[in-house]
Amino acid sequence: MAEVEAPTAAETDMKQYQGSGGVAMDVERSRFPYCVVWTPIPVLTWFFPIIGHMGICTSTGVIRDFAGPYFVSEDNMAFGKPAKYWKLDPAQVYASGPNAWDTAVHDASEEYKHRMVGGPGRHQHSPGGDQGGGSPAAHPDQPFWCLQHNLCCDNCHSHVALALNLMRYNNSTNWNMVTLCFFCLLYGKYVSVGAFVKTWLPFILLLGIILTVSLVFNLR
Repeated sequence: MAEVEAPTAAETDMKQYQGSGGVAMDVERSRFPYCVVWTPIPVLTWFFPIIGHMGICTSTGVIRDFAGPYFVSEDNMAFGKPAKYWKLDPAQVYASGPNAWDTAVHDASEEYKHRMVGGPGRHQHSPGGDQGGGSPAAHPDQPFWCLQHNLCCDNCHSHVALALNLMRYNNSTNWNMVTLCFFCLLYGKYVSVGAFVKTWLPFILLLGIILTVSLVFNLR
């Protein structure tokens, strides 16, 4: 007897979505339909509270996030459950075709499954084995070229930006990590008081320690 492949979390939620006509936000299950989600990164967020890990959710609320080289997580966000979410409006999707939101999230995730870690001077490898630059100009006939994954240039924010660009959210293809960081800071909402404390308390404690030490040395 042929084995039956178990449905993924995204497929299961899609059935629920189609059957019920919509999916409500569920913080306990980490379901945030049509949202960009954010969570703190240990140590890094302690020093820079506006910097964290970002993902984008499908229409059923399943989180997709670029968690590392060649890996886009599904329904298991790196660094823990979301602390903050930014609710977007699916009516602002200007890309054509049915289910444009989920298609864009899927295509962006598939592309980032080919992203690799690299340093200056290292070659990136395309899925076909070609070696060379990772820019669109270097591979005009390949939609899924490989680029470097690093903190400053090509990261989880870039993955979310690509999804928004593919769906032409707000009729724009200029989304990037800077605009996402700004809008998430401006429009993002914490899922709970505990999430707010988790994000800001380490920074406040570190700032207090630094100020206390500075005052002690200045008063000597």
